[in-house]
Amino acid sequence: MIGHYLMFDRNCEEALQTYEKAFGGKITEIQKYKDMPANPNFPIPASDMELVLHSRIVIDGTEIMAADSAGKSGAGSNMYVSITTKDAALVKKAWEILAVKAEVYMELTPSFFAELHGSLKDQFGVNWMFTAEK
Repeated sequence: MIGHYLMFDRNCEEALQTYEKAFGGKITEIQKYKDMPANPNFPIPASDMELVLHSRIVIDGTEIMAADSAGKSGAGSNMYVSITTKDAALVKKAWEILAVKAEVYMELTPSFFAELHGSLKDQFGVNWMFTAEK
């Protein structure tokens, strides 16, 4: 599945509620940082526990995913093309090709929610997010 992933600057939940109201959409999922399993390599400050780790909203049959950015997210750099599939081989192949001359935001590695997950900005300036589902 190819989709859109929006990153917000600590106001994702408010934005989703606004979009839900504006477009008659439906928020179908919200996971917060407090819901994530504890990981000593990725400590979460108490001030970030209520931020959105991952969410989904459906507007007129189209799903858009969104989260609060770990860093400052600004206009023009806050949208990703998201590739979500059960085909880990496809994700690995695409990653290897697009990672050349890329700025890697998050290495492609296993996570608690996916077989593989990672994100990068390719050499053409496009942000990509890859997820191989478990």
